[in-house]
Amino acid sequence: VQLQASGGGLVQAGDSLRLPCAASGRTFSRYAMSWFRQAPGKQGEFVAGISWSGDRTYYADSVKGRFAISRDDAKNTVYLGMNSLKPEDTAVYYCAAKKGSVVRDRGYDYWGQGTQVTVSS
Repeated sequence: VQLQASGGGLVQAGDSLRLPCAASGRTFSRYAMSWFRQAPGKQGEFVAGISWSGDRTYYADSVKGRFAISRDDAKNTVYLGMNSLKPEDTAVYYCAAKKGSVVRDRGYDYWGQGTQVTVSS
């Protein structure tokens, strides 16, 4: 599986963005998908995850209520919708895929290249 994240950019606090992550391969629907982020000088952190079936979603406390993860298996794409963006959301955002269940650590089989999100105050 190859992952291609996009949709990042420079926005102002309070704005919204949607990050798509397109996956190659015919077995996309069998993979749990997640988003992670890494800010300069900080460790990477789990942001959101969605089960392979799409019926369960998981969020970091810092984004709960503002971000939404979804998937479209027909398009082999997972999305991260981000609302009410804050300067502390500034980071490189990565999508990741694994078989089995969503986990909040870095135990994923495949990673995208990352897309930069910068939120100005």
